[in-house]
Amino acid sequence: MEHGKNKILVADDDKEIRDILSMLLTQEGYEVVLARDGREVLEKAEETIDLYLLDVSMPAMSGFSAGAQLRKRFMAPIIFLTAYSEESDKMLGFSAGADDYVTKPFSNAELLIRIKALLRRVQQYSLPSPEASGNRTGHSGKIFFRDLVIDQESQSVTKDGELIVLTYTEFKILELLALHPGKLFSLDNIYQSVWQEQAVGDETIMVHIKNIRKKLGDNSRTPRYIKTAWGKGYYVE
Repeated sequence: MEHGKNKILVADDDKEIRDILSMLLTQEGYEVVLARDGREVLEKAEETIDLYLLDVSMPAMSGFSAGAQLRKRFMAPIIFLTAYSEESDKMLGFSAGADDYVTKPFSNAELLIRIKALLRRVQQYSLPSPEASGNRTGHSGKIFFRDLVIDQESQSVTKDGELIVLTYTEFKILELLALHPGKLFSLDNIYQSVWQEQAVGDETIMVHIKNIRKKLGDNSRTPRYIKTAWGKGYYVE
């Protein structure tokens, strides 16, 4: 989708923040939908929305709760805005379906960079991978790995025929590893490959790996899918 046609739903219980974000995003050419709390987010959610920007602390229904419900229905990326920066809070946010997590106070430039990066990645996911015909692929755009089928066209994963709901970021990490069996990826390698920018130096990748394993029903101590090379990174075989 061309920039300028992307629709972003912004949710915050503070009217001043909603107005500021609406003005900022509108000036960048985005179409903006506003919501005051989590319940209104779910009421206004639809397939045409390309990204959700949700404040965590909202009345009636929190951003985390709304994000978890959104993830059951839609694959659009979610960015949480929060005043909390603890790793446990980030883990909770990613578990609720977040693709990114921005801590308040933040600069407008930083927020726009993260939004543009996420939308760019979503656009890239919709394109056929140049490696789609490579190792472990049978039908065009599908990667067969153990009992998983990773469909690059629909960005979906099934396990023994059952759909596994992953976020865009989780899907891209799993796709990256499955396309390169036996290759060890460091945290920086994964971050640069998925985000296409320098690693930020936090534990974002580790949290995403933990969530992927949980959704796949994997055991981190004796994993079947994503293996850990302690102190070095992750790989599949």
